[in-house]
Amino acid sequence: MSAAALALAQAPVEDHDAATALPVIDLSELDAPGEHAAFHERLARIARDTGFFYLEGHGIDVQRIRTLERLTRETFQLTADAKDRIAIRNTPHFRGYTGVGGEITRLKPDLREQLDFGEELPAVTSSDPEHPVWWGLQGPNQWPDELPELKPAVLDWLDETRVVAERLLRAFLVALGQAPDALDALIGAPRNHRLKIIHYPGQPQGQSDQGVGAHKDGGLLTLLLQDDVGGLQVLGSNGWIDVPPRENAFVVNIGEMLELATNGYLRANVHRVVSPGNGADRYSIAYFFSPSLHAQDVPLLTLPVALAEQATGPESDPDNPLFRHIGTNALKGRIRSHLDVAERFYPAQFALLKAQAVAHGRPLQASAY
Repeated sequence: MSAAALALAQAPVEDHDAATALPVIDLSELDAPGEHAAFHERLARIARDTGFFYLEGHGIDVQRIRTLERLTRETFQLTADAKDRIAIRNTPHFRGYTGVGGEITRLKPDLREQLDFGEELPAVTSSDPEHPVWWGLQGPNQWPDELPELKPAVLDWLDETRVVAERLLRAFLVALGQAPDALDALIGAPRNHRLKIIHYPGQPQGQSDQGVGAHKDGGLLTLLLQDDVGGLQVLGSNGWIDVPPRENAFVVNIGEMLELATNGYLRANVHRVVSPGNGADRYSIAYFFSPSLHAQDVPLLTLPVALAEQATGPESDPDNPLFRHIGTNALKGRIRSHLDVAERFYPAQFALLKAQAVAHGRPLQASAY
């Protein structure tokens, strides 16, 4: 067992629920020569205890951050016609623009607008009627002609952030007594990582404040860059914890696929965004580090005995089951979030979701969002 894993197994669980800010991990500590046992031990403790943390020392140039932040704001200043030309409902790949209320979480509309991107790949085509439906997730992005600077900036960001996420994932694995390349088969090409740029308009007092509803992320890790307007919260044992902005730092959280890989030793964290009030606007840039669709199933890591004894299995909501098969799980999440795309391109899956909603007394219509 690694020193970090042994220390984690023996240490008491720390409670950060009363904290006003999350722990901070400096990834550049791994650049220093010598042993990094203290870094891995702290990362392991935070991962098991809090699961949310700030990441500094990531090496992404501040000017690149400022550029993408500026382009994010300019994107949402485009005309309604320009946004509609790249609407997410145009393709089966779940790439493109979604207006306020167009994405839903737990069957309620999220009061944000966003533009979804993925790795720039050709659509998968096949004449085989048995071709898995989840291959529709792979395909090209939609780009606004009015903002040509956005495409190279987003594609560069996808590449740079992937390097950070890969390095962080390998550090997690070492901290848990694994070989650093134990999950490399999950993250190889063709890659399935996603990026979402988001605008949360300020909401009048007394209106819904669901910027995005309580949920878990479906990938391995999420790296979020947020502006100076608050609203992000993570659910702790004593209730919701505010995640204050920290300039140039990512907020990192664990996704469901890492929960599956560790048999629930690590937990994907429930989090939400409360809409800003008083006319404020909030912007964020979310990178979702996710398994390749080619990887098929999420493997189960063989944890050291002391850690495995604390792994109680992954959580799974009966109304939103968690699948080990990567394509099935990824498509399920997209279908549940984007009813307009589901109704148009995935009618069988949409019909099933609609029947489930009716059974719970909450009928839905894609056109209602």
